[in-house]
Order: sequence, then structure tokens, then C-alpha cells
Amino acid sequence: MDTNTQRIYKMKFSSVYPLYVAKAERKDRTKAEVDEILHWLTGYTQKQLDAQIKKEADFETFFAKAPKLNPARSTIKGVVCGVRVEDIKDPVMREVRYLDKLIDELAKGKAMEKILRK
Repeated sequence: MDTNTQRIYKMKFSSVYPLYVAKAERKDRTKAEVDEILHWLTGYTQKQLDAQIKKEADFETFFAKAPKLNPARSTIKGVVCGVRVEDIKDPVMREVRYLDKLIDELAKGKAMEKILRK
């Protein structure tokens, strides 16, 4: 595992979450939509999500403790940070990039049913 990957593993989800919300809100989307994406992806309820944020869980723990990772997440395709998400081998890094891709789609104005692969 390279140092960049280790750094992302240990990055606190609570420090990145407000950035996801801010990115969405800059594009006239909402915190509720960001949370809906997180619920869909991880299976966390709002209470569980808030608890992970309050505990300052790192990304590795955040995804390891996820109640039910959505099996449809494997249908998320595309490029994030110059890397195709479907080609990422590291499981935690792939989950982080899935989330990044969904937030990007939200910020680009995609409809929620398309983001949530319905």
C-alpha cells in the first residue's frame, strides 16, 4: 500500500463530509441529497451516519462498519481523479472513489434516480 493510499485510509470521514456537502450546495443540491447517497451506498441510517461523523471515523473504519454496502455500487463507472473507478483494485480506495463519483454526479446535476442506479 503506497503512502497516498495509507493517508486516505486514515483521513477522517468527518473532515471530508462537509466538503461533499459544500460541493453539492454550490451546485444548488442539498445536504439531504448527499446523505441519501451515503445511505444508498453504505446502508447507514441517518442516526448511524451522524454517529460515524461524531466519532470521527476514518475512511477505512467508515466503510468497514457500513451496515450494508449496496451491491449495485459495482455498476458505478467512470473516471475520478484521473482513475477509472472500476479499475481500482484496493477495496477501500474503490469505495472512497465510488462515493466521490456519486457526489460528482450530484454536483453535475444528474437526477437522483440515475445517481442511485434505479
